[in-house]
Amino acid sequence: MNHTLLRSWWMLALRGVIAIVFGLLAVSWPALTLYALIILFAAYALLGGAVWIAGAMSNRQADRYWWIPLLFGVISVGAGVIALVYPTLTALALVFLMGANAVVSGVVDIALAIRLRKHIHNEFLLALVGVVSLIFGFMVLMFPAGGALALVWLVSAYAILAGVLFLAVALRVRTW
Repeated sequence: MNHTLLRSWWMLALRGVIAIVFGLLAVSWPALTLYALIILFAAYALLGGAVWIAGAMSNRQADRYWWIPLLFGVISVGAGVIALVYPTLTALALVFLMGANAVVSGVVDIALAIRLRKHIHNEFLLALVGVVSLIFGFMVLMFPAGGALALVWLVSAYAILAGVLFLAVALRVRTW
Protein backbone atom coordinates (compact mmCIF):
# COMPACT_ATOMS: atom_id res chain seq x y z
CA MET A 1 0.00 0.00 0.00
CA ASN A 2 2.83 2.39 0.83
CA HIS A 3 4.42 1.96 -2.60
CA THR A 4 1.11 2.47 -4.38
CA LEU A 5 0.47 5.68 -2.47
CA LEU A 6 4.02 6.92 -2.97
CA ARG A 7 3.96 6.21 -6.72
CA SER A 8 0.49 7.64 -7.14
CA TRP A 9 1.08 11.04 -5.56
CA TRP A 10 -1.38 12.46 -8.05
CA MET A 11 -4.24 10.76 -6.15
CA LEU A 12 -3.50 12.97 -3.15
CA ALA A 13 -3.25 16.03 -5.40
CA LEU A 14 -6.52 15.21 -7.14
CA ARG A 15 -8.22 14.64 -3.78
CA GLY A 16 -6.97 18.09 -2.74
CA VAL A 17 -8.23 19.81 -5.89
CA ILE A 18 -11.63 18.12 -5.60
CA ALA A 19 -11.90 19.18 -1.96
CA ILE A 20 -11.02 22.80 -2.78
CA VAL A 21 -13.52 22.98 -5.67
CA PHE A 22 -16.23 21.42 -3.50
CA GLY A 23 -15.47 23.85 -0.68
CA LEU A 24 -15.62 26.88 -2.97
CA LEU A 25 -18.89 25.76 -4.57
CA ALA A 26 -20.45 24.97 -1.21
CA VAL A 27 -19.51 28.36 0.26
CA SER A 28 -20.87 30.10 -2.83
CA TRP A 29 -24.32 28.51 -2.56
CA PRO A 30 -24.89 27.27 1.02
CA ALA A 31 -28.67 26.84 0.89
CA LEU A 32 -28.48 25.26 -2.53
CA THR A 33 -25.67 22.99 -1.32
CA LEU A 34 -27.75 21.66 1.55
CA TYR A 35 -30.81 21.16 -0.63
CA ALA A 36 -28.68 19.51 -3.33
CA LEU A 37 -27.20 17.11 -0.77
CA ILE A 38 -30.69 16.09 0.33
CA ILE A 39 -31.93 15.63 -3.25
CA LEU A 40 -28.82 13.66 -4.25
CA PHE A 41 -29.17 11.42 -1.22
CA ALA A 42 -32.87 10.84 -1.99
CA ALA A 43 -32.11 9.97 -5.62
CA TYR A 44 -29.31 7.65 -4.59
CA ALA A 45 -31.47 5.87 -2.02
CA LEU A 46 -34.44 5.53 -4.37
CA LEU A 47 -32.41 4.28 -7.34
CA GLY A 48 -30.19 2.05 -5.24
CA GLY A 49 -33.23 0.57 -3.55
CA ALA A 50 -34.89 -0.07 -6.89
CA VAL A 51 -31.80 -1.95 -8.07
CA TRP A 52 -31.77 -4.10 -4.91
CA ILE A 53 -35.47 -4.87 -5.31
CA ALA A 54 -35.14 -5.73 -9.01
CA GLY A 55 -32.16 -7.99 -8.32
CA ALA A 56 -33.96 -9.74 -5.48
CA MET A 57 -37.10 -10.30 -7.51
CA SER A 58 -35.21 -11.64 -10.51
CA ASN A 59 -33.32 -14.14 -8.34
CA ARG A 60 -36.08 -15.27 -6.02
CA GLN A 61 -36.27 -18.69 -7.74
CA ALA A 62 -32.51 -19.34 -7.67
CA ASP A 63 -31.56 -18.00 -4.25
CA ARG A 64 -33.30 -18.96 -1.04
CA TYR A 65 -32.03 -15.77 0.63
CA TRP A 66 -33.46 -13.49 -2.05
CA TRP A 67 -35.44 -11.67 0.61
CA ILE A 68 -32.29 -10.09 2.13
CA PRO A 69 -31.55 -7.82 -0.86
CA LEU A 70 -35.29 -7.19 -1.12
CA LEU A 71 -35.27 -5.97 2.49
CA PHE A 72 -32.24 -3.74 1.78
CA GLY A 73 -34.05 -2.34 -1.24
CA VAL A 74 -37.24 -1.59 0.67
CA ILE A 75 -35.26 0.13 3.45
CA SER A 76 -33.33 2.17 0.89
CA VAL A 77 -36.48 3.24 -0.96
CA GLY A 78 -38.04 4.15 2.39
CA ALA A 79 -35.02 6.31 3.24
CA GLY A 80 -35.31 8.06 -0.12
CA VAL A 81 -38.99 8.78 0.40
CA ILE A 82 -38.33 10.08 3.93
CA ALA A 83 -35.60 12.35 2.54
CA LEU A 84 -38.05 13.88 0.07
CA VAL A 85 -40.97 14.16 2.48
CA TYR A 86 -38.96 15.31 5.53
CA PRO A 87 -35.97 17.28 4.25
CA THR A 88 -35.26 18.80 7.69
CA LEU A 89 -34.91 15.36 9.27
CA THR A 90 -32.74 14.34 6.35
CA ALA A 91 -30.54 17.41 6.85
CA LEU A 92 -30.02 16.45 10.49
CA ALA A 93 -29.17 12.87 9.51
CA LEU A 94 -26.71 14.19 6.91
CA VAL A 95 -25.14 16.36 9.59
CA PHE A 96 -24.51 13.28 11.75
CA LEU A 97 -23.28 11.32 8.73
CA MET A 98 -20.83 14.10 7.81
CA GLY A 99 -19.52 14.21 11.36
CA ALA A 100 -19.03 10.46 11.54
CA ASN A 101 -17.35 10.43 8.11
CA ALA A 102 -14.95 13.19 9.15
CA VAL A 103 -14.01 11.32 12.33
CA VAL A 104 -13.33 8.08 10.44
CA SER A 105 -11.40 9.94 7.71
CA GLY A 106 -9.32 11.67 10.35
CA VAL A 107 -8.36 8.40 12.00
CA VAL A 108 -7.44 6.86 8.62
CA ASP A 109 -5.36 9.89 7.57
CA ILE A 110 -3.45 9.87 10.87
CA ALA A 111 -2.82 6.12 10.49
CA LEU A 112 -1.53 6.70 6.94
CA ALA A 113 0.78 9.45 8.17
CA ILE A 114 2.21 7.10 10.78
CA ARG A 115 2.75 4.36 8.16
CA LEU A 116 4.42 6.77 5.70
CA ARG A 117 6.70 8.48 8.22
CA LYS A 118 9.66 6.29 7.20
CA HIS A 119 9.15 7.05 3.51
CA ILE A 120 8.50 10.78 3.32
CA HIS A 121 9.49 13.90 5.19
CA ASN A 122 6.88 16.20 6.70
CA GLU A 123 4.32 13.43 6.97
CA PHE A 124 2.86 15.61 9.69
CA LEU A 125 0.89 17.36 6.93
CA LEU A 126 -1.16 14.22 6.37
CA ALA A 127 -1.52 13.82 10.14
CA LEU A 128 -2.64 17.46 10.27
CA VAL A 129 -5.35 16.68 7.70
CA GLY A 130 -6.44 13.90 10.05
CA VAL A 131 -6.47 16.20 13.06
CA VAL A 132 -8.50 18.81 11.13
CA SER A 133 -10.95 16.06 10.12
CA LEU A 134 -11.25 14.83 13.71
CA ILE A 135 -11.86 18.34 15.08
CA PHE A 136 -14.44 19.04 12.40
CA GLY A 137 -16.17 15.70 12.95
CA PHE A 138 -16.37 16.09 16.70
CA MET A 139 -17.65 19.68 16.38
CA VAL A 140 -20.40 18.53 14.05
CA LEU A 141 -21.38 15.64 16.31
CA MET A 142 -21.35 17.77 19.47
CA PHE A 143 -23.30 20.74 18.08
CA PRO A 144 -25.86 19.46 15.53
CA ALA A 145 -28.43 22.05 16.63
CA GLY A 146 -26.13 24.75 15.27
CA GLY A 147 -28.04 24.32 12.07
CA ALA A 148 -27.38 22.39 8.91
CA LEU A 149 -26.95 25.59 6.94
CA ALA A 150 -24.19 26.79 9.26
CA LEU A 151 -22.54 23.39 8.84
CA VAL A 152 -22.39 23.96 5.10
CA TRP A 153 -20.03 26.85 5.88
CA LEU A 154 -17.98 24.60 8.14
CA VAL A 155 -17.91 21.92 5.46
CA SER A 156 -16.69 24.51 2.98
CA ALA A 157 -13.87 25.69 5.25
CA TYR A 158 -12.96 22.09 6.11
CA ALA A 159 -12.91 21.04 2.44
CA ILE A 160 -10.74 23.98 1.39
CA LEU A 161 -8.28 23.51 4.27
CA ALA A 162 -8.09 19.75 3.76
CA GLY A 163 -7.64 20.30 0.01
CA VAL A 164 -4.72 22.66 0.53
CA LEU A 165 -3.12 20.22 2.97
CA PHE A 166 -3.59 17.31 0.56
CA LEU A 167 -1.91 19.32 -2.20
CA ALA A 168 1.02 20.00 0.14
CA VAL A 169 1.26 16.28 1.00
CA ALA A 170 1.09 15.36 -2.70
CA LEU A 171 4.00 17.67 -3.49
CA ARG A 172 6.06 16.12 -0.68
CA VAL A 173 5.23 12.58 -1.82
CA ARG A 174 6.03 13.50 -5.43
CA THR A 175 9.54 14.66 -4.51
CA TRP A 176 10.19 11.33 -2.84
